[in-house]
Amino acid sequence: MHKARLEAFSDGVIAVIITIMVLEMKVPHGDDPTALAPLVPVFVSYVLSYVYVGVYWNNHHHMLHATRTINGSILWANLHFLFWLSLVPFVTGWMGENHFAGLPVALYGAVLLMSAISYTLLSRCLIAHEGSASLLGAAVGADFKSKISIAIYVAAILLCFVNRWIALALYYAVALLWFVPDRRIERMRER
Repeated sequence: MHKARLEAFSDGVIAVIITIMVLEMKVPHGDDPTALAPLVPVFVSYVLSYVYVGVYWNNHHHMLHATRTINGSILWANLHFLFWLSLVPFVTGWMGENHFAGLPVALYGAVLLMSAISYTLLSRCLIAHEGSASLLGAAVGADFKSKISIAIYVAAILLCFVNRWIALALYYAVALLWFVPDRRIERMRER
């Protein structure tokens, strides 16, 4: 199968996710700067989630750019990934509205963890379809970055109940780790 519909559908879902997240930020009642103060946690949550969704969109684009064709398993793996990503607006809103309380921060991390696992599974399905010697297979290799991210998410989720600020710092660290698009695919395409 051609990948164009998968790419278009994924782009549309990701655009809706970002739109839903921004709509969760309610306009304050009041016209002075103090009216914005209660929105700071909501805005900080939004920025973190926006970066995450942007990182996934960017890397998803690079991954599919390195792929020639897809199959039914890949369609389901992509839907699995989009399912977890679609929960980001909910957990973002809950975390921000509750000023980073432990349980919402833990659930936020669980959604990030499952998004990372499902993205890794999608990558593995693509590699299985095209072969380990394919452009994507050669570029991904041992995929250390994904493995370390998953380990950090697990640690952060556990730390939420000890110190939620450390957990949040770990979520930001993973976002920074992935902020620069995965250059492995670009380097392989250049060769």
